This record gives sequence, C-alpha cells and structure tokens, in this order.
Amino acid sequence: MPLFQTAAGRTGQLTGSAMWQQDAYRMIQRRARDAGIETRIGNHTFRATGITAYLKNSGKLEVAQHIANHESPRTTKLYDRRQDEISLDEVELKAGCRNFDS
Repeated sequence: MPLFQTAAGRTGQLTGSAMWQQDAYRMIQRRARDAGIETRIGNHTFRATGITAYLKNSGKLEVAQHIANHESPRTTKLYDRRQDEISLDEVELKAGCRNFDS
C-alpha cells in the first residue's frame, strides 16, 4: 500500500493507487504552509526523519536499509541526520550567550 494515495474525486475516499511524486510534493508543501512551517520540506524529509528516528532508537542500519528499500547501505546513510542535531544544552548555551551579549 503506497504511503501517499490518490483520492476518488472530492469524496476523500482513498483509491489504493500511488500518488504521483509531484502531487505528493505539492500536497506536503500546502500542508506545511497551512501549518505555518517555513522550513523547506518535501517527500524525502519524511524518509530522513523516519530513518534517523529509527537509528536513534538503536535500530540497525541493515534493517533501515531494508525498510527504505535501498540497495546499498550507503544510500541509507545519506538519510541519517543524527549528526545534524544539536543538544538542548547547546541551544540553551547559545541562547544564553545572545542574552549575555545584549
């Protein structure tokens, strides 16, 4: 079953057919804008978030690779965003420095 499915007209009834990638991207952009999210997100944002969350919770790279249907673990590693995150302590330290400087 595809993650993003087409709907039958305006009924909202899902068809089970995969949505075109461009349509899924436009839908995500509309939903993000409506939610007030200004960060640029797209279809691969969900993939990166899922893979990163799985690996952060002691998941194995090989299993993430299988879930993502990647042929190579190198591809799966491209979606791993654990190194991009900063800790709450770092955020508070930076916020404190800004307040101190003002």
